[in-house]
Amino acid sequence: MSKTDRARRLALILGDQLDRSYPVTLGLDRDDDVILMVEVKGASENPPSHIQRTVLFLSAMRHHAEHLRHAGWNVDYVALNEPENTHSFEGELARAIRRHKPGTVVCIEPGSFCVRDEIQAACAQSGTELDTREDPHFLCDHEMFEEWARGRKQLTMEYFYREQRRRLGILMSKDGKPEGGEWNFDKENRKPFKNAPDAPPIATFAPDPITKQVAEDIAECLPGLPGKSEGFSWPVTREQALEALDDFVSNRLKLFGDHQDAMWTGQHTLFHSAISPALNLKLLDPREVCRAAIDAYEAGRAPINSVEGFIRQIIGWREFIRGVYHHEGPGYHRRNGLDHHGSLPEFYWNADTDMKCMSEALSGVVDHAYGHHIERLMITGNFALIAGIHPTRVYEWYLGMYADAVDWVTAPNTVGMALHADGGVVGTKPYAASANYINKMSNHCRHCRYARSERSGDGACPFNVFYWDFLLRHLDRFKKNNRMALILKNAEKIGEHERVQITSSAKELRDRFGIGSVSSEE
Repeated sequence: MSKTDRARRLALILGDQLDRSYPVTLGLDRDDDVILMVEVKGASENPPSHIQRTVLFLSAMRHHAEHLRHAGWNVDYVALNEPENTHSFEGELARAIRRHKPGTVVCIEPGSFCVRDEIQAACAQSGTELDTREDPHFLCDHEMFEEWARGRKQLTMEYFYREQRRRLGILMSKDGKPEGGEWNFDKENRKPFKNAPDAPPIATFAPDPITKQVAEDIAECLPGLPGKSEGFSWPVTREQALEALDDFVSNRLKLFGDHQDAMWTGQHTLFHSAISPALNLKLLDPREVCRAAIDAYEAGRAPINSVEGFIRQIIGWREFIRGVYHHEGPGYHRRNGLDHHGSLPEFYWNADTDMKCMSEALSGVVDHAYGHHIERLMITGNFALIAGIHPTRVYEWYLGMYADAVDWVTAPNTVGMALHADGGVVGTKPYAASANYINKMSNHCRHCRYARSERSGDGACPFNVFYWDFLLRHLDRFKKNNRMALILKNAEKIGEHERVQITSSAKELRDRFGIGSVSSEE
């Protein structure tokens, strides 16, 4: 079929919908239907996208388009540097509708409300019917999640996770009890490293001609994207993604559980899987990911605490976060429940800071568009929370700078989990922590110029200063939170003189870091 033939249906496949079964899932016909894939410049500009994230998405898309063509599908692919590219989903879908004159546009539900709105607008403007299907990639559909959430005062992930385990029969004994006798093994999964860990490196994949061409096109069409382009090695095909999964299960899963919350200077992946980019692009399916981990457990190659901790991230947290995104609806990413208004420091973009833990966490992002979940939650997210940075600015940074970032996962994890800006939907308390936690779970404090035991003054660790300033600023707000009772008692014991010192030190740090005013009332 040529680009000017009339198509019965036009199927839009987005950059994070690269499951090879989707054309069949959509019921497409190789002779009568056209698959549309578009590279959208605006998706990398607003917010600014890490160059490796952009290369990953576009290279994976081009590889996927080649696979579809070889499988006999009609693919209309609009490249980034095509002269007539409108650089928006709405504009490109509108152009494609004029080209193909389809009776219906069909698509898998987008992972972004914004993209969904653009698709709806293009179809409405042209008077073309839109058929949107729920994404079969996920294990819990919208109806299931809403049924679970109905009537609950608090959406607690642990309860959702247990229900998922029961429903899916994952890591369940024949007597209906959880495998190993416990629903989770968190107490066994918080071990720091006593010495430098000997963690096997993750599988890497050298750029092929398609990826190299993508990098050249990006340099031409999207100059100035943040992050470093050197060293790109993410999997961009399903075959590479499967290899990355096997590498994790074979080489790192065994010790993942013990040390999943630990950090170490100079090591960013440790025993983590680093398969979230492949999962979120749908190069991997969560079912096969869980099966691989369970097979390792059943074969005696990985202990229950490692396998359960990993499974919980896949069928528990990942599915829960997606459920929250759709449950809360559009506008969630703009919430600011703590009324924080600070600016994002420049070092988030270049890792140029003398705080060792922040420099380590941010260098992984700048260099590789990656950080494991504790670096995101307890270092970069924790700092933004206690320093009082506006959640929208932080959300946009997370959405642009991580290779696995897609709106459905980024908004709840950032606005809800890391910043507690959603009023307590995702987390029952803010994940605020001082240098004490960082020192316990890493060796960063040993190499830092700041004093981890001080909470005010020039040499005090900024995490300490901001942590106690955060508690003092929000004493009244969190008094009714039972999980905060003990730490708030400690904050209330701080004398007036030291309170002034902490407040003054916090203001000085905000001015030095370019954060500015934290409150709308200042």
